[in-house]
Amino acid sequence: MSFLRPEALALLRRWSGPAEGAALVALGLWIFSGGGWILMPAGALVVAAGLGWGLLALRRMRFQGDPAAPGLVEIDEGRLSYLHPRMGGEISLNDLTELHLVSLRGRRAWRLGDLSGRWLLVPLDAAGAEALFDAFASLPGLGSAGLVAALDETQEGAAGQGGTLPAPALRDRLVWARPGRGLRPVRPGPGGN
Repeated sequence: MSFLRPEALALLRRWSGPAEGAALVALGLWIFSGGGWILMPAGALVVAAGLGWGLLALRRMRFQGDPAAPGLVEIDEGRLSYLHPRMGGEISLNDLTELHLVSLRGRRAWRLGDLSGRWLLVPLDAAGAEALFDAFASLPGLGSAGLVAALDETQEGAAGQGGTLPAPALRDRLVWARPGRGLRPVRPGPGGN
């Protein structure tokens, strides 16, 4: 039995990573304040680790989905699975050739293309979507900063329209393409997948 409301627990869980980073920074500052040739460098290292931890946790927060949203994302041994009754599927991260950020009926989703020409749509707010952060950040040539920049760019375009829909130029934004493969999936037409 919990003494906190479920909304408060969800908020605490959401901010636990940045709070851990802040606690590590505070610990490092305390160690640093001890002075001396040993404590000052050790404290500076702990502060740097805390800042890195906090920054990475803030970036991961952008990928946390809504547990009430339809579908579930799972990543197991290099295979990304999106479990949904109608538009689910799976794709191998090793065969991934393109990563797009699209807007479909006011909802944003990742559109993933593989070598065989198959496409998979994964909504940003799907349950388990936070696992996509580490999976996408490990793609060659794409880091966590690039992912966050792609999310920010599309949100700024949506804010400029006065509504929740992004600008027409930002409906389908290529975030990443595998370098050097030479093969790209066939792009679907306006009405097809």
